[in-house]
Amino acid sequence: MPANPWGASTLRDDQSLIAPGADRSNAAAPWAERVADLAHAALIGELETWPKPGLVSPVDSGSHDDMDAETLRRSAAALRPFFAELVAAGARDAVMAELRAIGLAAETAMMRATGGVNAHRGAIFSLGLICAAAGARGVGPGAERASAEGLAEAVGHLWGTAITRAPVSAVSHGGRAARRFGVGGASAEAAAGFPTIRAVALPALRFGRSCAPGDAEAARVHCFFALLAVVDDTNLLHRGGADGLVGARAAAATFLDAGGIAAPDWRARAAAIHRAFVAARLSPGGCADLLAATLLLDALASPP
Repeated sequence: MPANPWGASTLRDDQSLIAPGADRSNAAAPWAERVADLAHAALIGELETWPKPGLVSPVDSGSHDDMDAETLRRSAAALRPFFAELVAAGARDAVMAELRAIGLAAETAMMRATGGVNAHRGAIFSLGLICAAAGARGVGPGAERASAEGLAEAVGHLWGTAITRAPVSAVSHGGRAARRFGVGGASAEAAAGFPTIRAVALPALRFGRSCAPGDAEAARVHCFFALLAVVDDTNLLHRGGADGLVGARAAAATFLDAGGIAAPDWRARAAAIHRAFVAARLSPGGCADLLAATLLLDALASPP
């Protein structure tokens, strides 16, 4: 899974995560729990999507020897309370340092739940920022409902500058890949307000639903392949280098050019790509995180 995009924390271990003074935390509490539920559901939705080339699902562990579906379920459950904290932080106009501290605490809980496996580090970052933006944009059902695209853009407006200023990790796999190949990774995507989600993933998810009414998994598969065709996934770069990334994107583009999930044989074709990824040990974890973020944004914009 992707490397830590938060950057180094600016808070000491003994500093409070809660800003002093009056805030909207009490009013935000029911909304925070609702958003946390949706974030958890988005992680489970990503997990339960198959075929999803190279990645863990209930069917198999993909290209991963260190985790399975149950690992990701434990991780998702451990993260849920921190998503609620991030909503409350956004509701009190938290600065990036506070969000980062909560995110790093969530990573610690994840590692404890998984026995040291990095199951969702990138997702903590992307979904965590979306949760914070949901808190900042409005509290509860009485607030004006933002569009999925508007909520994605809000992340960039609120914290884009702070995200950009955080240094890219020089020691993590994803950080080294981003530096070596000159790509922005998860940080750049979030800082810009998730432009790939707005321009590619959300339209693909909606198209998938129109092609396969009642088949939520099919729509998620189509969304995932749309992301895979365009994203400079640092996990793919780490595992397969530039050739691995180019090959993975080409496979996804071929799947989509043939009609994606609108083609009658789409499941067999997607499964064949999955097997090829596993054979090459490729794992597009960055795309998995963006799929989960897309599902969260879509759910937040949908009627309750």
